[in-house]
Amino acid sequence: MTALIWSALYRIELVFMVSFILSASVYAGGAITAGRQQELRNLLIQDCGSCHGLKMKGGLGPALLPSALRNKPAEMIKATILDGRPGTAMPAWRNLISPTEAQWLASLLLQGETQ
Repeated sequence: MTALIWSALYRIELVFMVSFILSASVYAGGAITAGRQQELRNLLIQDCGSCHGLKMKGGLGPALLPSALRNKPAEMIKATILDGRPGTAMPAWRNLISPTEAQWLASLLLQGETQ
């Protein structure tokens, strides 16, 4: 039982450390560094692409091409990235990326600049 508690505490601590490290990549004022932009592009291709397809044409999740998103406001896309979609396989990314970063990813998707 004690091992389970320590394991859970370790995971929680790890999530907080990763969140802190990732948030340090964003300057005060919301500008995203070039290095962090590349990390976010990699996240989009590798992590999002695992469900939405490497070319964002759909798969387990829906297509994320500009034509599929044209009627979706950027704020809605940002909220979906941050909070996920309950009842679906879409996870919340709020613990790993900031609202500014989610907005930047939403803009990439709407412009079709995912590669």
